Amino acid sequence: MSARRALRRHPSRRRTTLLAAGSALAALVLTACGSGGPKSGGQTQFVQGSGGVELVKDKDSRQDAPELSGKTLDGKDLDVSKDPEFKGKIVVLNVWGSWCSPCRAEAKNLVKVANDYKDKGVQFVGIDTRDSDPANAIAFEKEFQVPYPSLQDSSGKLLLRFPKGSLNPQAIPSTIFIDRNGRIAARALKALGEDELRETLDPLVAEK
Repeated sequence: MSARRALRRHPSRRRTTLLAAGSALAALVLTACGSGGPKSGGQTQFVQGSGGVELVKDKDSRQDAPELSGKTLDGKDLDVSKDPEFKGKIVVLNVWGSWCSPCRAEAKNLVKVANDYKDKGVQFVGIDTRDSDPANAIAFEKEFQVPYPSLQDSSGKLLLRFPKGSLNPQAIPSTIFIDRNGRIAARALKALGEDELRETLDPLVAEK
């Protein structure tokens, strides 16, 4: 009798563990769509810039960006740290989801600036998160004519690669600016306008 009860309890414990892990991931990845989220309180020496964009002005204080690799929405392999199209360039990493209204609001701004800065050594890339059906994300990209690739990250695992205490993504949308040396230079935890994108990018483009 006790053995049968133990067999019944085992699936329950497993479900509880999985639910707890899922809740922890959701809490980290989804502060709230468009809310801005909490600010990082770690060791990085960043300052609050205009429009709520946090900056690390001292290049030596910037932390290395994590390895970001996987399949894109169109099924291709992409490694941001190794692929030639990203080597030596400033990378603008936008975390988005097709279900997120602020993501839709900022999409046209990202597309415009991505096209304007592609000849200035700036490469945009997206991380599509929490889209269980990639067809929705693909339709989003088609609607807004997104010219850059997006890594598919329905589980949010790529976002967990960012080091604690860094300017890591804590809300959706989030935008991370990575300098030419692969270090995290700035972060926004909200939808961005064209002017905010340009004001953040221009100093990074001017860096030697």
